[in-house]
Amino acid sequence: MKVLFVVQGEGRGHLTQALTLEKMLTDNGHSVVGILVGKSCARELPEFFIDRAQAPIQSFLSPNFLPSKTNKHIGLTRSIIYNIIKSPNYMSSIHFLKSHIDKSGADLVINFYEVLTGITYYLYQPQVPEVCIGHQYMFLHPEYQLPEEHKFSQKLMIAFTKVTCLGAKKKLALSFRKYEDDNIQNLSIVPPLLRSEATSIPRHHGDYVLGYILNAGFSENVIEWHKRNPKLNLHFFWDRKDAAETTIIDETLTFHRIDDKKFLHYLANSKAYATTGGFESVCEAMYMGKPVLMVPAHVEQECNAFEAMNQGAGIVSNNFNIEQLVEFCHEYGEDVEFRMWENEAEMIIISRLEAVVEKYNDKINAYPVKTSYAAG
Repeated sequence: MKVLFVVQGEGRGHLTQALTLEKMLTDNGHSVVGILVGKSCARELPEFFIDRAQAPIQSFLSPNFLPSKTNKHIGLTRSIIYNIIKSPNYMSSIHFLKSHIDKSGADLVINFYEVLTGITYYLYQPQVPEVCIGHQYMFLHPEYQLPEEHKFSQKLMIAFTKVTCLGAKKKLALSFRKYEDDNIQNLSIVPPLLRSEATSIPRHHGDYVLGYILNAGFSENVIEWHKRNPKLNLHFFWDRKDAAETTIIDETLTFHRIDDKKFLHYLANSKAYATTGGFESVCEAMYMGKPVLMVPAHVEQECNAFEAMNQGAGIVSNNFNIEQLVEFCHEYGEDVEFRMWENEAEMIIISRLEAVVEKYNDKINAYPVKTSYAAG
């Protein structure tokens, strides 16, 4: 089975998922023939992705969200205006996608929440079947619980999610736990795509709290809290481009420039974890048995945080009040069921992908692909 990836490249989560799935496919006798990454002009592909991806990578211009003036949250109005202005350029990207899908020789396109891919399938109906994968497809499940706040923003998010999966034969929703599949929507619930480095690394209970802030504006919030609570050891990773590899504020607060291997080491040896609530790193913390404080920066992260809180993974706050997290550590218990669910990820996800290609090939009277697992 030959597979073409199209990845939304604005966040690190989808890129990490793509690397993990590429390895799973390769380990099961399949191949990824190319990776197309949608991103803004200002966004550079991170080195970890370029270094680890085995398939050739090409990028194209795709819609993105702009931060607010404080660089803490997404500026929704600014983002909408910006992307409307840029919309003529996006037609070129749609033609780029159509051409590459047609010429790829792929048996399957896997779309990691990239919106222009959905539009391409809506406009041109490429012959290669499309599967969409991401945690965001959980928002379409009838049993999924959304927070009570920001209902209008949630409707926009759900509408955007539906556009990303236009024309998809199957949607794979990455989930903290098992749900029944929704066959009416061709929606299958599967475990998260966690990198093997996160699930195999030795874990210890350290004396520090680890943090991850993708929006550097939150660093002021962290520093202010630290001034009032200087005794607790804190290590925070941030995405500040002009920062040194390590910025030592004092003996008990250090900021680190984002580095995947270094981050995993610190997470595995931490007491607890504080983050803006991205799905991927919360799952990694859950797998390692680390309690989590989530400070959402936008509506999608609010939904992730609400779900993780209901799972008992952590607590939600509107600021980095680490004291709340320290108190929560006393009542936290590791989620063994989540770890068992995640350990089934490769078998479940590969079987779902193989089943889509088999069904499509049967439909056009072609030879079915050889499968590694019994298709579910």
